Amino acid sequence: MKALGTDFGINEALKTLGVKTINEGTSTGLTTFSNGDIIESYSPVDGQLIGKVKSTTKADYEKVMDAATTAFKSWRTMPAPQRGEIVRQFGDKLREKKEALGKLVSYEMGKSYQEGLGEVQEMIDICDFAVGLSRQLHGLTMHSERPGHRMYEQYHPLGVVGIISAFNFPVAVWAWNTALAWVCGDVCVWKPSEKVPLCGIACQNIAAEVFVENNLPEGISNLINGDYRVGEFMTKDSRIPLISATGSIRMGKIVAQEVAARLGKSLLELGGNNAIIATPDADIKMTVIGAVFGAVGTAGQRCTSTRRLIIHESIYDKVKSAIVDAYKQLRIGNPLDENNHVGPLIDKEAVEMYQNALEQVVKEGGHIIIEGGVLSGEGYESGCYVKPAIVEAKPDFKMVQHETFAPVLYFLKYSGAIENAIEIQNGVVQGLSSAIMTNNLREAERFLSVQGSDCGIANVNIGTSGAEIGGAFGGEKETGGGRESGSDAWKIYMRRQTNTINYTTELPLAQGIKFDL
Repeated sequence: MKALGTDFGINEALKTLGVKTINEGTSTGLTTFSNGDIIESYSPVDGQLIGKVKSTTKADYEKVMDAATTAFKSWRTMPAPQRGEIVRQFGDKLREKKEALGKLVSYEMGKSYQEGLGEVQEMIDICDFAVGLSRQLHGLTMHSERPGHRMYEQYHPLGVVGIISAFNFPVAVWAWNTALAWVCGDVCVWKPSEKVPLCGIACQNIAAEVFVENNLPEGISNLINGDYRVGEFMTKDSRIPLISATGSIRMGKIVAQEVAARLGKSLLELGGNNAIIATPDADIKMTVIGAVFGAVGTAGQRCTSTRRLIIHESIYDKVKSAIVDAYKQLRIGNPLDENNHVGPLIDKEAVEMYQNALEQVVKEGGHIIIEGGVLSGEGYESGCYVKPAIVEAKPDFKMVQHETFAPVLYFLKYSGAIENAIEIQNGVVQGLSSAIMTNNLREAERFLSVQGSDCGIANVNIGTSGAEIGGAFGGEKETGGGRESGSDAWKIYMRRQTNTINYTTELPLAQGIKFDL
């Protein structure tokens, strides 16, 4: 393999992670194999070919499912705290390989190296959370209406959990699901995005080290690779009671229909068209920081990226001037260079969508105040680097209603009371993340009330982008309604059972029914 990511240690990172030039894209944890077509992974950073991965065939998939269903039978009987110990060891492995995995995430996906490290830290954090959770999978007890009876509820593992993840968070979202599923007693089958297959292989290699060291069977963690056709193996498979899917609304609707047709469960985390409201009582400096990072971080490719900034007319010019000045200071370039703020889009298809969005919003009457465009020349050879753009627009513009996965920020002006801004914010089909910038307690509480934001995440004086693993993550409306990560999100990975025990010598019936024999 030729030198990759010059001067940034990419080859060393790949070696540390056990990622080779040509990889088997199917794995049952301890055994790797594949017989499908080749997937080539090119870096959006410099356009170089990083490696090749063999996709999963239907026959390969059946081997994976045989291993997974067999492993579940023994894994579910291991006490939850012991499963938590395995997750603890996995978290420690991630600590050892954090720098290497962070570099691969940055190089294969295109996000900044600091964001790559942050993503791996999220994996570590969710492992820590899951270890504690392994001793807290609590049920409930309740009083029976029948004498001499005891009632309680408990949770059991579901079985095989299918995970379909997107390119923008190539490792963290898998870990959110997997760490919780493992301590709950489930085994996992993961299909990462075909745009970032090497990150998936790296994670599977790390997990396999833990399995080997603990003499665990194959099939607890499983990897399949390929496009949507490989994903369909899982969505149509009744042996998988839960599909957790992250991606576009279009993809999510397809997954939901397929899984619902067999009465399975879906955990969906789909599109976000996230807004920040800046009221007359907003701190301008905080508004600028939150809006700029939210709009340009990960080159606008976060599901929580800020797409709309809803500004009160009384401070509109001040906010506009401050953000325009901030955009002029942005440095766009190799994301492995920590001096740069903005890296590339994932591929040229994403660049085309970005260009189309700007063209369409101008046709609708939008006014560009920070011009976008594709960068070329030295350092931009991949053709995936674009300029973050800002457009003054109207809330009902088609492109404003649409989620563009790129650094395009729409300025929307409102007048009057906070209710007017909330109406604008809620006036889209997506319902993931939202924020308000205000020092007015009444406005903040109104925003968080039942009449306020209709999103799954609602923040005050922080931006829309980013979330802590301790809270449940997900959104409403066409974002899908799923919840991952913290709080009681673990319950989706388990089946709930109500138990009644009669410790008498008689059998009284409920509701006083008599049935004498």
